[in-house]
Amino acid sequence: MNKTYRNEDNLKQAVEMLADRQSISNMCHMRLCGEPLPSQQAVRSIIDLTRMILFPGFFGSEGVNSYNLEYVIGIRCEELNNILTNQITAALALQKGCGEAIDLPRLEKKAADISMRLIGQLPEMRRVLHTDVSAIYRGDPAAASHEEVIYCYPSIRAITNYRIAHALHVMGVPVLPRMISEMAHSETGIDIHPGATIGEYFAIDHGTGVVIGATAIIGKNVKIYQGVTLGAKSFDCDPDGNPIKGIDRHPIIGDDVVIYSNASILGRITIGNGAVIGGNIWVTEDIAPGEKLIQAKANNILRFKQDI
Repeated sequence: MNKTYRNEDNLKQAVEMLADRQSISNMCHMRLCGEPLPSQQAVRSIIDLTRMILFPGFFGSEGVNSYNLEYVIGIRCEELNNILTNQITAALALQKGCGEAIDLPRLEKKAADISMRLIGQLPEMRRVLHTDVSAIYRGDPAAASHEEVIYCYPSIRAITNYRIAHALHVMGVPVLPRMISEMAHSETGIDIHPGATIGEYFAIDHGTGVVIGATAIIGKNVKIYQGVTLGAKSFDCDPDGNPIKGIDRHPIIGDDVVIYSNASILGRITIGNGAVIGGNIWVTEDIAPGEKLIQAKANNILRFKQDI
């Protein structure tokens, strides 16, 4: 037996083992008739196109101007609608069990409706994102202009992805919102779950290592620094030891709050309006409005009211 034949035989054996349905039954969503699955590449296109529409000229073609703006945005919205419809259809199909029959025309119609609803929300999404840009610019003396914030700051990319993902999450689209938020996580180091609720004028300074959990609620004009975690303190489990889903387990952050670097705020607690949380602090109790929490020497925590 020559070497080439021997290699081909080994390859065939490996392929047969890898394609064995039993070996992938718990991790591969098999289809009866080739129904679509979400595509990482297509979801990336959704992000790119939406950024181009929300911030024309900053993302995508540099040739956008006041004369061709309507044409360029029209072309991009049409392309976005097509890709969105296809990917939402695939995500809805993913909810069906393996081998279960899928009414694809019905899912396509539902997906088309959701896609148009999202595109209809883009003007308001742009307005809110402009407040985020303004908050980041106002809060960072190193920022030379709003344009620099849009071009350069990873927080705007992450917040943009979050606002797209959150809109889809609210509409009940599975999988895609998390894919969009995790792409921002990979790109920027900022991890915002699409289920979180975040108000206007949201600023993240630097941003690396920020984690915001699924049931977190953040008010208006909130600023957080790198390494901040808005997380859960513990998980309630069912009798089989599995985490119980759907429980509100992340913090509520009021308006006008500042949270400094590496603070961990855990559990369903409330940080009152105007509070300031110092860096490197573990917070598991409510903080009153206007209260300042800092870590003093010898690791003592000082709490006192501030003038607001």
